[in-house]
Amino acid sequence: MEIRKEELTRYILPMREGGSLPLLGEADDGFRYVVKMRGAGHGKKALISELIGGMVARSFKFKTPELVFLDLDSTFGITEPDEEVQELLRKSEGMNLGLHFLDGAFTFDPAVNNVDPLTASKIVWLDAFLTNVDRTRLNPNMMVWHNELWLIDHGASLYFHHSWKDPGTAALDPFPYISRHALLPAASRLEEANSLMRQAITPRTLSKIVDLIPEEWLEEEDGSLTPAERREGYRRFLTRRLAESQIFTQEAIRQRELLK
Repeated sequence: MEIRKEELTRYILPMREGGSLPLLGEADDGFRYVVKMRGAGHGKKALISELIGGMVARSFKFKTPELVFLDLDSTFGITEPDEEVQELLRKSEGMNLGLHFLDGAFTFDPAVNNVDPLTASKIVWLDAFLTNVDRTRLNPNMMVWHNELWLIDHGASLYFHHSWKDPGTAALDPFPYISRHALLPAASRLEEANSLMRQAITPRTLSKIVDLIPEEWLEEEDGSLTPAERREGYRRFLTRRLAESQIFTQEAIRQRELLK
């Protein structure tokens, strides 16, 4: 399990969406990427959420944009006139994360675009597993590209790490925020999804995904935990949450019943 590393070579434009202010750039492989920057919003933690969330989704065979580590140097975007963007670029020098740009994709609308009940249930399960608070009806973070459903933007996952409470305890969170999920009304096969998803991934795969986190993203100014301790915390959270998946599955079922 590997992620390519490329260097950003061409600045295209800022993408003024949400609070993270990603940008569109081109790397030395010739492809365009939506670049999530370490200097924005929740910083490196948002990149870790994006990395883990995207790789877990891919392990479940969901369609997600390829993730690439992107190096941003001091000359990148130097001609950008916006001072806010310039400040963000300078704070983001070093390793960032890129998502392959889905050129021509359009936003999935749960009121218009249909998803079969099992697929909807699997996506709801995925987001409950990741504690992803940001796949709502107002902001579904799903795209349709070449007539297929793609999942994007997992940066709001793993919210336990913003306060870094005990990962083992955090893994038992039933996740009531699933009530706002865009696909919850269609997710009528959650028990079946729980069984299938538990069979589709192993603690070993989750551990390999955690190992992908760059060491520099795990370094925090307060120094309360070492990078190795933080890495182990993510590993503990994910493996225990998988083992105790019935907790959040039952909560999702309960929240769906309340919609009726």
